[in-house]
Parts: sequence; structure tokens; C-alpha cells
Amino acid sequence: MPRPLWTGAISFGLVTIPIKVVSATENHSISFHQYHREDMGRIRTRKVCEIDGQVLSQEEIGKGYEVAKDRTVPVTDEELDRMPLPTAKAIEIVAFVDADGIDPVRISDSYYLAVDGQVAAKPYTLLRRALERSDKVAVAKFAWHNRERLGLLRVREDAIVLHSMRWPDEIRSPESLAPRETELDEDEVQRAVQLTESMALDDISGFRDRYRDALEELLAAKSEGKAPPAAPGEAEEEPGKVMDLMAALNASVERAKETRGEDATVHEMTPGKPRTRKKAAPAAKKSTAKKTAAKKSTSKKTAAKKSAARKRTAS
Repeated sequence: MPRPLWTGAISFGLVTIPIKVVSATENHSISFHQYHREDMGRIRTRKVCEIDGQVLSQEEIGKGYEVAKDRTVPVTDEELDRMPLPTAKAIEIVAFVDADGIDPVRISDSYYLAVDGQVAAKPYTLLRRALERSDKVAVAKFAWHNRERLGLLRVREDAIVLHSMRWPDEIRSPESLAPRETELDEDEVQRAVQLTESMALDDISGFRDRYRDALEELLAAKSEGKAPPAAPGEAEEEPGKVMDLMAALNASVERAKETRGEDATVHEMTPGKPRTRKKAAPAAKKSTAKKTAAKKSTSKKTAAKKSAARKRTAS
């Protein structure tokens, strides 16, 4: 089991469940250090006191809050731990809600809640089964890192997961980011829907971090004194080029079907609102009718002239 990040209890009505909090995720990102380019000497960040210029160790550093210019109030960890906050040592469940009612943008980090001792097994299992049977998630409050937080408890593979959440006032409104009203052809909308259906998957567990793979290859080559792998050539689009949206959708549907091994033929969609360019057809018919009428009129005049000429000759 990973090292616990926090120990405390879940407060579930009058039920208390001792738990340990462990991270539910792992960071596989490759980290870099900073070096001096000239001699590859390591660059380190030092914490220096601005008064006497001394480099300080972590044990010499405390917390403080600046209440005014040149006036800082020191605060110790012991004082923070003694704060009269119910959630300081407990994850207090305050409500149960439908999972669909939680906006995903509010969810932040995820943690597994593990039982802390055999005495916690029964109430832990009770809470887990209650969540499973009710099809709801629990909203909880807890205090970590000197602030009270909002959390979400749900079940994942027989374990209770805690998702830390942002408070409502921490979410920015997207109102100013939405584009202005734009006219769309119904064919474009239908083709976009067809693209979503062509790209639909039931399982996304097969995706992997290709950037990290490429970065590992680069580092392996450089450590062995070899040339870095060459990047695949890709055609770059001209800047400012106007995109043909329908053509891009058609090509995307074809590529998605080919990737999934399906018939790559793009069938015609049921037409929605007629496009402007299709209105030229009636005009063409009208023009053809005019030409036919003109030909008939000319033929009648020619026949009349010939008849008159024959009468004059006969007389």
C-alpha cells in the first residue's frame, strides 16, 4: 500500500469509520532538472532570509500571514491543529446526492480511503453498500493543508474513493467564452453526429501517453550517444487558410471508419435545409423552357414566310 497521506475518520451520522487516505493516482511524467549550459552544473533553488541573507533549512522555516505592510503574524502547525473545526480530523458526510447532479469541472484530485484497523471493516462495508444500493454519492467536508475542502465519496471496485472538489465560487463562468451565434447547415450537423458515432468507444483503457514514450526514446538515445529519433513529417496547413467544414467532416468520417475496420464508404445523408447553390436548378429549367419556346416561335415565322412566297410565285 502507498504511504498514507492523512489519517482520520469518516463521520457518517453517528457512525465513525477510522480510515487512511492514499493517493488514487500515480504521476508518470518525466521530470527535468535545471543545469548551467556552459558546464552542466546543477541549478538549485535556495530559501534565503531577506534580512540576514542566510540560507535556511526546512526546520528553520515557519508560516506567517501578512496583516499589514511590515507586519506579519506567525502561525504554528500546532495552532492550526487546535482550531475548533469539526472537519480537522474527520471527513464529515453532509449530504447524499445523485451522481449526475455533480458538475465534473468541480472534481479535482482523487484518493482511496482504506480501513485503519479491523474495527473499521464493518462500518466501512456498511457505507460502501449503502452507496451502491442507493445509486448516490456522498458530499463531505474535510480540512487539509490549512483549509476546509468539499469532497465527493463514491464506490470504485469495492473501495471508497474521495474526490476533492472546488467550492462553487471557485468555478469561473464560461458565459464570456462562448462563441457568438453561428449559422450551421443541417447537413453539417448531421455529418458531425455521424462522426461522433463513428468514433464511439465502450472502453478507453487502451490509450497511453505517446509523448512520454517518445521522450523515453529521446533520453535513451542521448544517454547512449546516438542521434535522437527523427520526427515523422507532417503536412502543415497554411496559416489563415479557410477550412471547408463539410469536407473536413467527410474526411474525418472516412478516416474513423477505416481505423475501426468498417466500410469506409460515406453514404449520403438525408438532406435537411437545401443549400443555396441548389436553387440554381429551377432557373436552369426556366431558361431551357424559354429557349424551346423561342425555337418554336422562329419555326412558325419561317414557315409563314415560305407559304407567302409560294403564293406570290403561283400568282
